[in-house]
Parts: sequence; C-alpha cells; structure tokens
Amino acid sequence: MKRLFRLAEGIDALNNAFAKIATWAILASCVISCGNAFIRFIFSNSSNGWLEIQWYLFAAAVMLGASNVLRLNEHVRVDLIYGQVSARRKVQIDLFGFIVFLLPVVSLMMVLSWPLFYDKWVIGEMSGNAGGLLRWPVWLMLPMGFFMVLLQGISEIIKRIGWLRNEYEMAIVYERPLQ
Repeated sequence: MKRLFRLAEGIDALNNAFAKIATWAILASCVISCGNAFIRFIFSNSSNGWLEIQWYLFAAAVMLGASNVLRLNEHVRVDLIYGQVSARRKVQIDLFGFIVFLLPVVSLMMVLSWPLFYDKWVIGEMSGNAGGLLRWPVWLMLPMGFFMVLLQGISEIIKRIGWLRNEYEMAIVYERPLQ
C-alpha cells in the first residue's frame, strides 16, 4: 500500500502543478480581456486573436483545474443522502462513484477526444477568423484534462481505500452548498 500512497501523492502533486497553471490562465485571460477592451475603446482597434486566446486560456483553466477540484473534494455531488450519512459511508459512496461512474466516463471522454485533437494537430487547423490562432492547442486541453481527472480519480480511490483500512489519514469534509 505504501507504493500506492506514493503514487497518489505524485498524482496529487502533478495535479496541483496543473492547478497553478489554471490559476495563471485565469489571470492572463482577465488581463488580456481588459487590455483588449482598453485598446478597442481607445484606439478602435482589435484582433480576433486576442478574443481567441481568452477562450483558449479559459479552456485551459477549466480542463486543467477540474482534477484539482476533485483532489480538494469540492466537486459537484447530487446530495440526496450524502450529507446525512457517516464518514465511512461517505467514503464508500465516493468509492462507488469513482469506480462505477468517474473512471469509465473520463476514460471514454479521453479516448473520444484524442482523435479530435490529433486531426486538428495533423492538419494544422487555423481559426477561420481574420487574425485567428492555431486550433490544436485548445483541442489538446480535452484529452489532457480528462487524463488528469482520470489520474486524480485513481489517486482518490487509493486514498479512500487506505482510509477504510485505517492506513491513510484524510479529511472527509464536505460542506453542502447553500441552497
């Protein structure tokens, strides 16, 4: 189990690094948006490239940040009974959801999105807009983001099994969103 815990820690560290990239992508998107609005207002000039890079950065933030949301246990749940049960039952529900739903779905999404990215990369697809950018970098975010969520799902499964076996300490805190 110790090797699996080291694997989980490595996955957590990798996803934490991608979360930092996602954070910087949000900041860069905001700065570019403000700068573009300023230039458009003051100089009546703009470029589709500036708009597209904002979309690309937003895609990076969402797809690279999703795995960290799972790591922090802040992902969306359908809370019908989850908030009312014991910590042990919560961990069992999480394990069931990760194994039966998360891993198969993100695996399928990763497999289905890879050919989309690959085709765009091979043909060097460009935006149809004047001043537009290459499209393959934004398409790369799909399989990459799903892969990172898949890895984080594996990490969460390892940690929860360790917690159930009393070999791993983790916070089992989930705050219900305010309704």
